[in-house]
Amino acid sequence: MPDEQSQRFYNGNMLIEGIFAAVPTPFYSDERVYLRKLEANMAHYSRTLLSGMLVMGSTGETALLDSTEFCDVLRVAAEAAAPEKVLIAGTGRESVKATVELSAMAAMFGYDAVLVRPPTYYSGQMTPAAILHYFRCVADRSPLPVILYNIPQCVPYDIPVEVIGELAQHPNIIGIKDSSGNVERITATVEATKNAPRRGIPVTPIFQAVTSRMQSTKYESNASFVSTSVLSGGTAMATMPKVISIRTRIKEVGFQVLCGASGKMLESLEAGAVGAILGMAAFAPQACLDVYLAWKDHDLQLAEENQLRIQAAGQRIVAEMGVSGVKYACDFNGYYGGRARLPLLPIGADEKAEVEKLLAGIRG
Repeated sequence: MPDEQSQRFYNGNMLIEGIFAAVPTPFYSDERVYLRKLEANMAHYSRTLLSGMLVMGSTGETALLDSTEFCDVLRVAAEAAAPEKVLIAGTGRESVKATVELSAMAAMFGYDAVLVRPPTYYSGQMTPAAILHYFRCVADRSPLPVILYNIPQCVPYDIPVEVIGELAQHPNIIGIKDSSGNVERITATVEATKNAPRRGIPVTPIFQAVTSRMQSTKYESNASFVSTSVLSGGTAMATMPKVISIRTRIKEVGFQVLCGASGKMLESLEAGAVGAILGMAAFAPQACLDVYLAWKDHDLQLAEENQLRIQAAGQRIVAEMGVSGVKYACDFNGYYGGRARLPLLPIGADEKAEVEKLLAGIRG
């Protein structure tokens, strides 16, 4: 659990550039959460070049888990992930109180930021003023930086760009994941938030994020034993654990816009996005990284070729088949997917064959 000083250090400060996998939640056939498979998947993602992982997002079926399951998934995922991977927890709920409580739980397990969707049940009363107030209240009370989540596929409206521009001024709201697939909206969001306060964020010497788990790992795990005969004669004694120091530098970062649609990733990056959180990265992280890394290297031709390579699979498997399609793609590409929890239905034999055909040249 991060100490109070560490939480103050990270409040409002986290680099969220790059590609993040939206992690599925594995289940047994009787719909119990399969925590051992979650551990295996997180360890697998940790061996890739992903910047980090989103746990309990839409792909993680967060709306279908109870509070105990939610807690277990957050804990196990954090324990299995490499310390250098940025961890984001999807904590958005219908009330400010519930969202803040889950955000505090995420902080306890060492997450670096929370992803918060707008409330949905009273959608008719979610005016721009209500949405503005909701997110400001959450950000005021959250111990972790807040990433706004715009996902009109699940929430019956878009967060107005003007509201995003106002929320970007809050010191504890650091970015947005926009899953609308609308590049014009991404462009407008970048423009609306360009005057947001810039923050000095600690990064490694190679400009990678410094996570809370890296910061809280202060000592090597075991004391080492040295014979005192080497020193002055006598019995063996234990030495103090060795302090691990993390070299950092400061990077100035403004409001960070992330794309949530793999098919629009390159266009979004060109429009000013700094990365993406993708369901497709759950089963084909390297193929998603290929687009981003080519773009970072200013090789636009290669980036366009890599984008075209994943276009059809992202649209059909993620956007159209949804969670069940993503989970079968995970099974096919060496991760554990399994079945989605009811009422989400599994895909059929014809759709499975289609997934396999789409992924023939896009392995995990």
